[in-house]
Amino acid sequence: MNIKQQLAEHLAGQLDGIDSDTLAGLLEYPPNPEMGDVSLPCFKLSKQLRQAPNKIAEQLAERMPSHPLVLKAQAVNGYLNVFLEFTAFTRELVQEILTTADRYGSSTVGEGKTIVVDYSSPNIAKPFHIGHLRSTVIGNALLRIFSYMGYKCVGVNHLGDWGTQFGKLISAYLRWGSEEAVRQDGIEELLRLYVKFHDEAEREPALEDEARAWFAKLEQGNEQASQIWREFIDISLKEFDRVYDLLGVQFDSIRGESFYNDKTASVIEQLREKQLLEEDEGAHIVRLDAYDMPPAIMLKKDGSSLYHTRDAAAAIYRKNTYDFDKCIYVTDYAQNLHFQQWFKVIELMGYEWGSNLVHVPFGRVSLEGVRMATRKGNVIKLDDLLRQAIEKTLEIIEAKNPQMEGKEEVARQVGVGAVIFSDLSSNRIKDIVFTWEEALNFDGETGPYVQYTHARACSVLRKAGGGERLAIGGANAADAAGTATVAAELLNDDVSQLVMKQLAMFPEKVTQAMEKYEPSIVSRYLIDLAQSFNRFYHDCPILVDDAKLRSARLALVESVRITMSNGLRLIGLETPERI
Repeated sequence: MNIKQQLAEHLAGQLDGIDSDTLAGLLEYPPNPEMGDVSLPCFKLSKQLRQAPNKIAEQLAERMPSHPLVLKAQAVNGYLNVFLEFTAFTRELVQEILTTADRYGSSTVGEGKTIVVDYSSPNIAKPFHIGHLRSTVIGNALLRIFSYMGYKCVGVNHLGDWGTQFGKLISAYLRWGSEEAVRQDGIEELLRLYVKFHDEAEREPALEDEARAWFAKLEQGNEQASQIWREFIDISLKEFDRVYDLLGVQFDSIRGESFYNDKTASVIEQLREKQLLEEDEGAHIVRLDAYDMPPAIMLKKDGSSLYHTRDAAAAIYRKNTYDFDKCIYVTDYAQNLHFQQWFKVIELMGYEWGSNLVHVPFGRVSLEGVRMATRKGNVIKLDDLLRQAIEKTLEIIEAKNPQMEGKEEVARQVGVGAVIFSDLSSNRIKDIVFTWEEALNFDGETGPYVQYTHARACSVLRKAGGGERLAIGGANAADAAGTATVAAELLNDDVSQLVMKQLAMFPEKVTQAMEKYEPSIVSRYLIDLAQSFNRFYHDCPILVDDAKLRSARLALVESVRITMSNGLRLIGLETPERI
């Protein structure tokens, strides 16, 4: 039930030339209940209707035809304030939630369309650190949200497995490493070698030439270089898989940049055919002066490809493979120019679908305000963060509920959830300063708070008894016929009404999160819903003797449980029923 859409369709008949979609976009929720439950600012309608906003609002209030969900309408200072008839509203909303259950808030808007989401993309032979967390959890949430809205989604992990850094690592491995040490310590040893190379190169600059030479051998297919490089990839993937398993993240395609090496020649040939490529001091570029951008370098002086070339080749491959309607790239905002450049190159090549390439940027993570640098070893490994979050959660459970069954599994769900939610709780474009204290803080507006609220709702329903839960509908019910017996008029108190209004907003919030590529909209919504429900829990006794009141309040609890479960799942958190 989209209350805005219903009201917009209801009002559209009273306004010449104004369609319901326009009105739905204007409707808003007033901050004060005295100003109505839904409000229409008439100011933007004034020019088109050639009337003062006050006059438009007054005419709508007078002419507004009856509607089962509308109690009354008032015109105040250019606003049309609509007050809902809460008994009808509550009855309809509860029935919808209990009927649709784990599909409540979903849509079929994306049916028949394919979305590719390129996210995570860690670098081979480097630790999976907290800087990679943002792309991973934002991308995973967007993939889940688009899937929930009916799209066929393809999750792609574009690994950084190519470039001069591998020449450095091969050089360091042959100079100071050993096969035994790498097999025993994995990425830890590769990081040690990488840091050592940069330390030594400061004293011996010739090492940089040696590294370039080894990468050239790798590009030429040298057997020794290729074998070492493949070993680094195998070691890295094992490490990455362990972290992805903890995060509950899966991909449909995992390929490195190297996969597209043999596909870049076609890109270069097409650029030549379109007369877009020109030589500049030995390199080959596409000029973008007309678009207020520096040139995109497509080939280096030695003829090797760069990120622009490989990314263009990857996009063409994905279009041919998946025939996507939209391809989304989730990376930090420092790459804004890079994506603007090669997106424009794709368009200049004549690919109309270039306009369907979308860069979703996010803010950077720093350590106490200092930027992370792998070459200096200045990183916080994600594995360490997740492990400590799980350990802290287990300590809390041991102190508060030592006899709880499956406490290790719950500690994993809540600890990992705390890390994910912390990242998704604020607007993605904001920079994050990492501190251990903040990362492991479970108090206040956090993932554990939302998960605990969900578990609280589950506890109430358990105490009510499984039979009663089915009687009011619920995820396991065959239908929601039982909702007809729910006395919706008993949920007309202010606290219950606030919960019901927030429940009604969920589909709208999911749509906004999709349209704005902003998972934090769902995260913030879950905090608001949890706070409202906890107030209801404390102010309105649920398991009372009055059968009708008990049934009505249990229906509200079940509606909250379903909605919170759906919302948590969309942003990649699990939903333990006991904490």
